[in-house]
Amino acid sequence: MIRSILCFCLAMMVAQAAHAADKVHAGKAINVIWAMVPVDIGVDQGIFAKYGIDLEITTMSGDAKLQQGLIAGSMDIGLAGGTSMVFAAKGSPILGVATIAGAPRNFSATVAADSPISTVADLKGKLFSVASNGSFPEWLVKRLAIAQGWGKDGIRTVALGGFEASASAMQTHQVDGFMGATEAGYMLEEKHVGKIITGMESYVPHFHNHVLIARTDLINNHPDTVERFLKGFFASVAFMKANREKTIEISSKVMNMSPAVITKTYDYEIAMMSNDGSFDPAAIKVLKESYVEMGALDTVPKDEQLFTTKFVPVKP
Repeated sequence: MIRSILCFCLAMMVAQAAHAADKVHAGKAINVIWAMVPVDIGVDQGIFAKYGIDLEITTMSGDAKLQQGLIAGSMDIGLAGGTSMVFAAKGSPILGVATIAGAPRNFSATVAADSPISTVADLKGKLFSVASNGSFPEWLVKRLAIAQGWGKDGIRTVALGGFEASASAMQTHQVDGFMGATEAGYMLEEKHVGKIITGMESYVPHFHNHVLIARTDLINNHPDTVERFLKGFFASVAFMKANREKTIEISSKVMNMSPAVITKTYDYEIAMMSNDGSFDPAAIKVLKESYVEMGALDTVPKDEQLFTTKFVPVKP
């Protein structure tokens, strides 16, 4: 009898250990970026759980705060802008492990609804607000101006901080517009206070707009956990591509945006989402050059300073 009880208890302990999920803390750099909702979709649909990942999601107030969380160890994996991999080259204990999205379809030039600006050609000499000097949005403004043949200062910029400050300055005509999230532009269009002039994907066709980064100690000591997280992530992307209406429903709640705004966002941005996280050499080349152009680095870094390819392509 006692032997039977002991065998039963042992069997239960083994079963519980076999099904115990690994706790992973994932940080989203910002909440207004739709490309970061695969983690929310994956949790909602139980996809990460299928890969033995108990995922906890925290939304930060930008890449800098996300980096602080990763360095402090309160975050394991980050969903960040491609430009954030520059921190790895500067010595932060992180590396890129997969790409999330390609050309920046989720960045757009937005102006006030009552602005006389109606085409890209009308942007010459205008004043645009950006998050900060040397930021990715500022770099995009310069790429747009250069592409139009106006030179890098063909569209002037001023750093005003976050979305709210830029939107307010635009509505009061202190600036002519801003470079920011496409989904935020759709939200302003819905409120009849803004209008999108152009998306930025045609100006930077080869790029890794968003990436997944992980702490190097997690990569080195628990590669299986990283691998299973990535399988859950890209299985979630596959779900999103196959289930438009459910994805819109969940995304709308997570991002606190109307279904109409998220529908536009889904239809416009789904094409940029990577299926397997692979790094594109042409995109990496442009990304590395952007670090120098933005003044973040003096010289172009080596690939191994920024990311590892040991986990890609991901095959859920």
